[in-house]
Amino acid sequence: MADSGGEAAASAAPTPPPPDGRSSCAAWVQFLRARLAGAGASLWVAVGLGLLYALRAPLRLCENLAAVTTFLNSLTPKFYVALTGTSSLISGLIFIFEWWYFRKYGTSFIEQVSISHLRPLIGRSENNVPEPGSPSGSRDADTNRHNLSECKVWRNPLNLFRGAEYRRYTWVTGKEPLTYYDMNLSAQDHQTFFTCDTDSLRPSDTVMQKAWRERNPPARIKAAYQALELNNDCATAYVLLAEEEATTIVDAEKLFKQALKAGETIYRKSQQHQHQSPQHEAQLRRDTNVLVYIKRRLAMCARKLGRIREAVKIMRDLMREFPPLSMLNIHENLLESLLELQAYADVQAVLAKYDDISLPKSAAICYTAALLKTRTVSDRFSPETASRRGLSTAEINAVEAIHRAVEFNPHVPKYLLEMKSLILPPEHILKRGDSEAVAYAFFHLQHWKRIEGALNLLQCTWEGTFHHVSVYPKKELPFFIHFTAGLCSSTAMLALLTHQFPEIMGVFAKA
Repeated sequence: MADSGGEAAASAAPTPPPPDGRSSCAAWVQFLRARLAGAGASLWVAVGLGLLYALRAPLRLCENLAAVTTFLNSLTPKFYVALTGTSSLISGLIFIFEWWYFRKYGTSFIEQVSISHLRPLIGRSENNVPEPGSPSGSRDADTNRHNLSECKVWRNPLNLFRGAEYRRYTWVTGKEPLTYYDMNLSAQDHQTFFTCDTDSLRPSDTVMQKAWRERNPPARIKAAYQALELNNDCATAYVLLAEEEATTIVDAEKLFKQALKAGETIYRKSQQHQHQSPQHEAQLRRDTNVLVYIKRRLAMCARKLGRIREAVKIMRDLMREFPPLSMLNIHENLLESLLELQAYADVQAVLAKYDDISLPKSAAICYTAALLKTRTVSDRFSPETASRRGLSTAEINAVEAIHRAVEFNPHVPKYLLEMKSLILPPEHILKRGDSEAVAYAFFHLQHWKRIEGALNLLQCTWEGTFHHVSVYPKKELPFFIHFTAGLCSSTAMLALLTHQFPEIMGVFAKA
């Protein structure tokens, strides 16, 4: 056992490059870097102390230390009042800016800058995502499924088009339908799905990488046109224009068709070179994400323009061609389109596949299952008759399905029963929260109204159901807001004490 452990340790340790001249300078640098990384922080501390001791005479450390001590002893209390007062003012300004930034964008400025600029410097990477079909992806399937089920905030599968739908609301009311927090999440999604490490190899992709990070919509649109000037087949540029510049669904569909033509060409090229390097594999993942996104939005355009069977075909082809991307919840788009066709047998077939205990639930799945069971009994259901003769087996199944749906998301019935006003659905939803209820009712209320008596049975069952209504969680204040507030308060208190008791505080400072 000891020998095997020694062999494992030896194999794990970095080996120096061969001294036969074949090793390059880069290999020696890598070897030294690995050695230094293994030594830990204690080596650097020892080196620093050794340098200070060796240079104590040239640097005249003792004399400089004595001079600093004399200078500090000569300081008056007024200096400490000015020092603490200035510190309090600066920390107060930082606190006010942090609070304003958090209220506007939903995140901490200091934390965001730290993550964006400091994490790459210390070697942290979040881009090591395995290929869905790779062996590592297969080994981690159960873990990924568990992580998906634990995720609470999801992208709305039926989110509207910003230019053709959300902007119309802004034109009429003068108000923004989306929060900064929601748009910030969308910006992160776009950077995740539409960018990769090889963007620097193509100038148009480099421009689009900056465009997805841009907060100002006109600047994003301008960047998309710049990318098209560099490369007329830049699919992501067409995607951005279709989402944000097109003012009608027809215009958006035209741009998405151009994006599809360019995206398919790039996807085929990426498939041919995917095994050449990890960078080519990452590029294939990105191009796959772009292609799936374009086809899905084309299906949604067809659905909104009344070509529902065409939309259903596109969605089925997507689910068959890219099964690992089930996390995108394309089946929820398919459910809504099938309900519009009143193809209830097909809806039941989709539910049989996705209404599984091991898969993440949603309001669309739970309430659609309840709607199908309600459909069989709602037209002849009467509370008075049910109270006299009792519930039949089919009615019990319908009531239990409604109970299950209400237990998953108790906010939905108030919107379906029009007890609360509907608003435009957000681009991201909180599972089991009010935002998910708004998104579901916005698209599915018409399907409940189409089935006679369905809303009546829902109301009778919901009113007799006791449940705890979940509350949309308030976003916790970032750490740096607490830190700057505490720093501002403590330095202000020190300034006040120094001003009131200069002698005592001077003794403490000099001690």
